[in-house]
Amino acid sequence: MAKAPGTLAALLAVALTAAACGGGSGSGGSSAGGSGGGELKIGVINPFSGPNAPGGDAIMQGYEIAADEANADGGVMGRQVTLVKGDASAPEQGISEVNRLATSENVDLFAGTYLSGVANTASETALRYGKLYWETNGLATDLTERKLANFVRSGPSSAQFGQIAGDAMENVVPQSIGKDIAGLKVCVTHEESIYGTSISDLVDQRLAKLGAVVTATVPYSPASPDLGNVILKCQQGNPDVWVETGYVPDVNLLLRTAQQQGFKPAARVLIGSGDTHLTLDAVTPEVLNGTFVVGYPHFDIQESYAPGAADFLDAYKKKNGSEPTFPQPLAAYTGMKMLFDALNDAKSTDPAKVKKVVADWDKKLGTYPAGFGAKFDDTFQNTLALPTVTQWQGDKSVTVYPEDAKLPEAKVLGPQ
Repeated sequence: MAKAPGTLAALLAVALTAAACGGGSGSGGSSAGGSGGGELKIGVINPFSGPNAPGGDAIMQGYEIAADEANADGGVMGRQVTLVKGDASAPEQGISEVNRLATSENVDLFAGTYLSGVANTASETALRYGKLYWETNGLATDLTERKLANFVRSGPSSAQFGQIAGDAMENVVPQSIGKDIAGLKVCVTHEESIYGTSISDLVDQRLAKLGAVVTATVPYSPASPDLGNVILKCQQGNPDVWVETGYVPDVNLLLRTAQQQGFKPAARVLIGSGDTHLTLDAVTPEVLNGTFVVGYPHFDIQESYAPGAADFLDAYKKKNGSEPTFPQPLAAYTGMKMLFDALNDAKSTDPAKVKKVVADWDKKLGTYPAGFGAKFDDTFQNTLALPTVTQWQGDKSVTVYPEDAKLPEAKVLGPQ
């Protein structure tokens, strides 16, 4: 990720100074509010319009169920939770929506985010107001590496996605194609923001350690209407495996383009998206069959691995009248429950007090419904939040890794 430009860097320096002096808490100092009286207003920064809106809506659905449960149980810090939407599909909109919610809506803190680029600018802007930014879904490693005074990530980072993708390449993909990963040729493609770049860098490193040969690493603009050149560059290396990191619209376009150009390597690994009906509808079950996806935990998962996931699914269906179409709601719900625990423990929304509390947490894997634990490193990245691996088998995306997450009957499809 590029460093902040001079103007933004100066603003951040001023904000850090203000935060250290106890300033920037918004109207009436609500940022430090404890128990009793009034609403607890959380600004939710996500795309709620445009091509990525389904992802933003999915995260909001998870937050809403967590808030419903908390409110039914007396609220958080004795206050009823209100979620206030901030519609941001681009980094500059993250800035404007945080400004609006901090001033016009006087929210107490912020949460998000489906898009890492938006999380980057939104959290920096929230810092100017001295308000906590609790990240549940944005993945770019850079977000925590900035060590912002107001930023905590409860969900996985791109490092954890890269770790599980590497595990899949080592342990799961060989089962699918009948070959060891060492010596296999791999093409890596990714959307060019900090999200796609950070994950693909880690994948390249892991593949090198495993002895695979990366024939090409191809970044692309997710806004491009034509990704034929990306597929062409991959085809030139005649890879055995194609690894792709992107968002739903660009992943779907790449899959359609690969089908049109006859690009069908022995294995495909999609990271971050590609495991929902939106992708199934964009191509066909025949095209997707055997494809692996590294993503947020699905609901075909062991209750012992993810206690409470089944209860969440029931609550989701009751509230929305259908099953989730994205896996993100479970991770978002988990992250919001973790936030509520942190606020209750800290008895405040003040970022310093919240961070002091969570720095001492040591909650094992399987504590929360997505299978997450809670143990934060010095960048306030939760080190116990892990994605899982699914495989498209017909018209279903089946969890196949880790072993203790998948159902006993789940098997990896063999060579196609």
